[in-house]
This record gives sequence, C-alpha cells and structure tokens, in this order.
Amino acid sequence: MGRPVRYDPANMMLTQAAMIYPTSGPVTLKTHLVDSPLVAALKSGKVSSPVVTFDFCGPPVAQDGFKRMVQQNEFDAGELAIVTYLQARTYGKPYTALPAVIAANFQHGSISYIHRGETLHPKDMEGRKVAVRSYSQTGPTWARGVLQHEYGVDLSRVTWITTDAPHVPEYEEPNNVVRVDRNEKSLDQRMIDGEADFGLLGANAPKHPGARRLIPDHEDAAAAWCAKYRCVPINHIFVVRSELAAERPDVVDEIWRLLCESKQAAGLIAGKIDSLPFGLDEIAKPVSLVNQYAHEQKLIPKPFGVEDLFERPLGA
Repeated sequence: MGRPVRYDPANMMLTQAAMIYPTSGPVTLKTHLVDSPLVAALKSGKVSSPVVTFDFCGPPVAQDGFKRMVQQNEFDAGELAIVTYLQARTYGKPYTALPAVIAANFQHGSISYIHRGETLHPKDMEGRKVAVRSYSQTGPTWARGVLQHEYGVDLSRVTWITTDAPHVPEYEEPNNVVRVDRNEKSLDQRMIDGEADFGLLGANAPKHPGARRLIPDHEDAAAAWCAKYRCVPINHIFVVRSELAAERPDVVDEIWRLLCESKQAAGLIAGKIDSLPFGLDEIAKPVSLVNQYAHEQKLIPKPFGVEDLFERPLGA
C-alpha cells in the first residue's frame, strides 16, 4: 500500500533504527481500550482478525492510561483524549490517529457552582476562580469553548484552579492556571469552602444542597448547540504508534475494519447526527472545533489541519 503517514518525521521521536514490528504476518498489540458498547464485540472476540491480536492491558479508567501512553510509550494502540493527542502531536510524541471517535459527550451540564443566595450566570465567571482537574483536560476544553462562544465569557479573566499536571509534560500552562494540592483538599470541597467559585468537574461536582448547574437548561442548550454545529463534542479517538502506521499499513487497515465491525455489531450506525463518527469527512467538524478551542485557550501554539492529524485507512 505504501501510502505516507501524515506526520512530520522531523518532529517525531522516531529513529531510523531497525523496524520494531514484524514486516509481515500477525502482530500482537498492547492496547489501552476501556469497556464500552462501541468496542464490546472487539473486546469479546466477536469480531476478530488473523492478523491483529489485541492485548488489552490498559487500566479500566481511560484517563489513567493517557500519561502512560504519551510519556512512557507503553501502548501500541488504543484510545486517547483528543486534546492530549493535539498536544502530543505538538511535542513530537510518536502516535498518529485513526478517524474513529471512541467517546463523546456534551459538556453543558458539567459546569456548576454553589448557590449562596445569588443565581450566577456564565459571565459571572470573569474575575473569579474555577476548579478543574486539569487545564488540558478535553471535557473542560469543550466546556470553555461553549462558555466563550455561546455565552461571551472572556476566559483570560478566569483563574483556573487545578490539581493535575498535563499528560504531556512539555506543555506549559498559561499564567492564569494555578495548581493546588489534591491531598490537602479536593476540588469539590474547595468549591464548598468558597475557595473556588465555579467548577468544571462533571460527575465530581459537589454533593451539596447548594450545588447548581450553571446552565440550568443544559439538555436543551446542548441540543441547540448540536443543531447549530451539526456534531457532538468528541472526547477520545483511536490512536496507533506512528511506527506501526509507517511500517505496517496493512495492520492499520485491519484495525480500522475491526473497529467498524464492532461499531456495527453494537448498532451504533450513523443517524441524523452520529455521536461517534468514523471517517475523516465525518469527524472533520468536531475536530476543527476542538482544534480552534485548544488554540484559543493556549493549549496548542497553532491549530492543525484535520488531514494532518489522521492516518486514512482503506475504506475510511
């Protein structure tokens, strides 16, 4: 097949040493892929391949494998948060993506505050502190994009209180990001104690009688956003080691086939708007949006072209 992989070898941690994958025949790939309906048939063996065997050796919680992926190069393939992937590409980590969305979710309902006698609105974030596990987390990147573009929030006027460092250690956070010690106090407790005025914590929002969603009609707001942009915010995509894409494009094609068959077996076929789109054309809109948001929020120095981010398997 011999088609080029869409990455810049000069900007990748690759060498011209001997190939690390067999030139032909079956391969076993250390894979980080958590359980979900999308991949149930793949993980159960209902869909299988004589060429590719997956060693599902990643942790059961997706985010727990991202650091191991981009810092230790521990996996040959698997899921990775899209913003982590954008930063990984920026700093030359040896992974390239397939145009397959593994997880997606609206973020309108993930933003909260503690009601202290005053109903707060998105613009009230300006000049205040917002708790978020990691500034470079993908869900909050989408949430901040919604706040900026749909509600007019000036994100530069917000102080972001975080506990976790970026998965990609070369990335330097903006000056309005402040790290606090999670062992000293959790972020939800900091909200309760008034040390943070808002939270982008999702399911980890405070369990407190005063807790409120910042966007109270979040489901309607998410539906309106979806109708406007014709997509669902993507969280995780499927990636492979860049060496694998370069050395064994036949294996990449087989992975793609298996992912597509697993999605079909789950009944996850595109409707009016596919929440887990497969294919370069199908993912172009959400990838372009998260690219834009990541650049605006100083997560990446410049946005990527969509085609520069993805290997296109046969049939994609």
